[in-house]
Amino acid sequence: MPRLNTQILIAALLGILLGASIGLLGDDSLTKEYLFYGSGIVGNVFVDLLKMVMIPLIFTSIVVGVANLQAHHQARRVWQYTLLFFVSTMALAMVVALVASNIFKPGAGLHLAMFADAMHNFQAKQLTPADFFAQFLRSLFQNPFAALAQGNILPVVVFALFLGVALVMGGARYQHILNMMQEFLDLIMRMVGWIMRLAPLGIFALLFKLVATQNTELLTTVGGFIVLVFATTLFHAMVVLPFILYLFTKKSPLWFWRGAREALITAFATSSSSATVPITLRCVETNLQVRKNIAGFVVPLGATINMDGTALYEAAAALFVANLVGIELSLAQQLIVFCTAMIASMGAPGVPSAGMVTMVMVLQSVGLPAEAIAILLPIDRLLDTIRTAVNVQGDMVGSVVVDRLVSNGLQEPDSQANGVQGNNPDATS
Repeated sequence: MPRLNTQILIAALLGILLGASIGLLGDDSLTKEYLFYGSGIVGNVFVDLLKMVMIPLIFTSIVVGVANLQAHHQARRVWQYTLLFFVSTMALAMVVALVASNIFKPGAGLHLAMFADAMHNFQAKQLTPADFFAQFLRSLFQNPFAALAQGNILPVVVFALFLGVALVMGGARYQHILNMMQEFLDLIMRMVGWIMRLAPLGIFALLFKLVATQNTELLTTVGGFIVLVFATTLFHAMVVLPFILYLFTKKSPLWFWRGAREALITAFATSSSSATVPITLRCVETNLQVRKNIAGFVVPLGATINMDGTALYEAAAALFVANLVGIELSLAQQLIVFCTAMIASMGAPGVPSAGMVTMVMVLQSVGLPAEAIAILLPIDRLLDTIRTAVNVQGDMVGSVVVDRLVSNGLQEPDSQANGVQGNNPDATS
């Protein structure tokens, strides 16, 4: 029997091919209706299983990761490298989007009138940057039990960070709690292994329904914008991120893609970087050989704030809308789009079409009509697949890069004098 990642790849390809061919059946076909019903159930069960373990996995992995990093005096170095990597790659992604959009000008030949009905029937929630910032700060600090129960990832991450630091500051007195968290994390990862056995079937069902339900007429109308987003996102995924990976680790893209394939295909199928966290952690630790302490910190945090694909998409979408309404954005206005998209994408939840939640703020930052988001909604689910995969890829590349940088730092004389040793210094060699 083929290995699991090979099964997932075959299932993804079959889902896309069969989804495309189902369009040959009539809209009133009972076979088509039954296939949609069955694929919907299978796909939803798979995603729900991932979401079931997502919150406890994120919570325990961050608590254990932070506690162990603090105990080995690595926390500050990991924080610095991780945040620097996240901000840098998101900035590079938006530069790619803005440059390509200025060259090819998607939407310049279209008339906004053809979307008048969609814009008329859509009510955009007005959200100023100040309101967004205040709302974002309030979302950081919530009752941890309510956040855990409701699946609010950001406050779970914040509480886990505090708890991990507190466990180390408490010393041996709280060692039994840390041991319990480690055992619970191992237990959750065992459950992830069980869920992964259903991954080929779940991914087949999700991609089958996604491809089969696309509106081909609309895709043709805004095809230029779709091609631009796919091309720039793939450029970031296949050129920018692999170059960064090779620059810092000397690892080839093929080595990375072989190890990351399960997580990337799952992210593509589910369009949720948060739901993919269990599989991402599994790939990073098992296939890419990143130390658990670092993976348990970088991956969940990245699923919350590292959104290369989302930042790229929001920057490109702002210029697309500007071309539709006939507005030429100046360099200063594009810099505003750059900064706003950076903040907005970091605050977007890691769930399907999360970019739409913050897209309004990006449009408003340069005076574009917020109602134009209605134009993007019908194609957003399709574009969300590729940008989510790149979001997850950024988290995985970041884990490998940070692990290598921290490992290199441990070889410094002052670190050796302090007796600081990693769990697996040669993990990414």
